[in-house]
This record gives sequence, structure tokens and C-alpha cells, in this order.
Amino acid sequence: MQYLLLIYDKESDWGKLSEAQQGSMMQEYQEFTKSINQSGHYRTGSQLHPVSKATTVRVRDGKKLITDGPFAETKEQLGGYYLVEAKDLDDAVALAARVPSARIGSIEVRPLVGRDHP
Repeated sequence: MQYLLLIYDKESDWGKLSEAQQGSMMQEYQEFTKSINQSGHYRTGSQLHPVSKATTVRVRDGKKLITDGPFAETKEQLGGYYLVEAKDLDDAVALAARVPSARIGSIEVRPLVGRDHP
């Protein structure tokens, strides 16, 4: 089954880290990605640009409404994702717990709708 691991944390907290701390966190991400690639879990993933680059589109009463920024004001922002193959939810949760940002933010685990599950 495929699961999306959505990585949420506070963008402002990243800016508060020293260059060395940022480098260390990025190294942890590289090691995590390498490990799940080697284990066969990894399908794809990417870091996202900051929310300042986001555009939200809504259509109401046939009219398109475009807003700069994310859909809602939240304390944490979606910063990236991994698409993984996992045998079940427990396996996906175990992977999510290893994502470096789980220590400073949260990782939402969502199954994909597909042929192998509803």
C-alpha cells in the first residue's frame, strides 16, 4: 500500500537554526531518504518552497478566487512529503516516526486511494 507522509513544521523555526544546525538536519534527511530507498519503501518525495510562494485557488458560485499563500493560517506549514510503499499503517507510522521533522513538527500519514485499497 502507498502512503503519503506529509511533513509539517514551523517555517519560522527553520530560520532560527544556526547554519550548522540546518546542515545537520539536512544530513539527517539525506540519510533517512537513503535508508528508505535501500529498504524499498521510497517511491518519491520533495521539499516544498516556503508558503510565501504558495497560491490557493477556490471556485465559488462559478467565480475563481486566487489568494497568495496557503489555504489556512496554521501554526505549522506543509514543508514537504514522502510517498512510500508500506505493508500496512503500522509500517507507514514507523517510517513517519523516523522523519527528522517529527521531532520538531508533525508527520501526517495518509493512505493513497488506489487499486490495492479503497
